[in-house]
Amino acid sequence: MARIKFIGILKDKASILKATLCINGRVSVHLAVLRATTHDPSRPPSETRIASVLALGLSSRLTACACIEALMDRLHVTRSAFVALKCLLTIHNIISRGSFILKDQLAYYPCFGGYNFLNLSMFCDNSDLCMLEYSSWVRWYAGVIEQNLMVSRAIGYYLNSTKTDGNKRDKEEKALALLDSDLAMEIEVLVEFVVRICDAPDSLELQKNNLVYEVVRAAGEDYRSIQREIVVRVKEVGDRIDSVEGLSSDELTRLIDALERLESCKGKLMLLFVNRKRNDGLWELVKETKARLVEMQEKREEKRVVVFMCRNESAESTQCRNPFLEPGQLLLLPSGGAWVGLGPTPIAV
Repeated sequence: MARIKFIGILKDKASILKATLCINGRVSVHLAVLRATTHDPSRPPSETRIASVLALGLSSRLTACACIEALMDRLHVTRSAFVALKCLLTIHNIISRGSFILKDQLAYYPCFGGYNFLNLSMFCDNSDLCMLEYSSWVRWYAGVIEQNLMVSRAIGYYLNSTKTDGNKRDKEEKALALLDSDLAMEIEVLVEFVVRICDAPDSLELQKNNLVYEVVRAAGEDYRSIQREIVVRVKEVGDRIDSVEGLSSDELTRLIDALERLESCKGKLMLLFVNRKRNDGLWELVKETKARLVEMQEKREEKRVVVFMCRNESAESTQCRNPFLEPGQLLLLPSGGAWVGLGPTPIAV
């Protein structure tokens, strides 16, 4: 580790020197990004370094674009797990605290033709065995941030944003206005985020490292926001259960499945966050609402079976036996201009 740290210091100095000698007018942008994403394994980017990057979004759109471009280049080129984690932490801070211009540049996602795809599912720092463990945290954290952006796109605002965080009444009114199917869809997306967070590496002991600890803390803030979003929507589902008709059977099944998946995450979440984000009220609400949805699903199934049986009985009642027919033949009676019933030799009367 000492050797890796020494090599990292040399690389940082070389990168800063190269950026200083740059003549394309973006020196301040590159220096801010480099200083926030050093190879130092012992600590996360300082608040001052993060603030310097965020400040780049307070000027022109061109500067904001250059900032995101430099940050994504740094993330995609590096093979150091520590640099990658710091890049991701900086991106996470842009999502939660950055200006609209920075977020707008960051949200230019590849699935819509954008450049800024994190795409770190294959990231691997194989400099030694320890770094392989840290690489798993890079892959996990990148997935968490990607899911954050997907959720924000689905619900219409950024999680943890200082402008939206805490506006409980506005969120409740938004949930109230949603169609049943849209409400179920948003719950599914939010639960997917929880499942992604729950998929953290098993090497939880690496949280002793200050950088990994800060990564988990940042993910914990996302989880806290997700809890609030889920509570608002699950409460709304509970209020609608007696009158909900907009959900198809398939949507109802998927909603129940989503709540079951959420419940299955409880143990891992408590282990990951050491009960810091426990929120027993959420789990009670999910358990109660899921039970009511299951009951509604069973009632629908019972009605479907009754209707099916009634239709069969109705079909059988249109069949009339004729003593002059051979065994197995049926006399068919007209119904609405069409012959109803089945038989080898239909006879019109």
